[in-house]
Amino acid sequence: MSAPTLVMGTRNAGKVRELRDLLQGLGIELLSLADFPDLPEIPEEGDTFAANAGAKAREVARLTGLPALADDSGLEVTALKGRPGVFSARYAQDLTSPALPTDGDNWRKLLTEMAGVPWEARRARFVCEIALALPDGRVFTARGECRGYIALEAKGEHGFGYDPVFFVPGHGRTMAELEPGEKNRLSHRARALAALREILVSLKDEL
Repeated sequence: MSAPTLVMGTRNAGKVRELRDLLQGLGIELLSLADFPDLPEIPEEGDTFAANAGAKAREVARLTGLPALADDSGLEVTALKGRPGVFSARYAQDLTSPALPTDGDNWRKLLTEMAGVPWEARRARFVCEIALALPDGRVFTARGECRGYIALEAKGEHGFGYDPVFFVPGHGRTMAELEPGEKNRLSHRARALAALREILVSLKDEL
């Protein structure tokens, strides 16, 4: 009997790698949009992480006929009134257009905007909303958060996105300085997926 299959609604290799690690032990094969090169890009047009995750998961399930897992995640900075929020992946688009911004473009813009902000006011949180959509139309969701501070400078070589500038107080390092195993125990995505694991287990015979 073949393993149940989930399609992850992303081509981001970093996200796929993290989620594959986090799904270990469930006996689930994880594919990504890279395995379906003919599928169109699915725009993220919602104004919340949950709306984007749900819409993408439903569309990937519809297009592939397979259960689909999609997440939308990003960084919310208190001093910036919640920015970059749902625009986290393209935060520096105004500086790089027409090219898409790199991770480095995004966190450098953030550090520039945070210049002069005192440490106690640099609070931030990573937020992840995950949606699991089944081909029959059912959708299940989970949320995870990881709280910390915006570092004064980028440090670390691991991770992706804003990890080099996200300082984790309990570990005294940025997210990018943590080993992947450490990050996978405390990240917003790990916490969201942990909340979804029981659902995945209960639905395993339907996947």
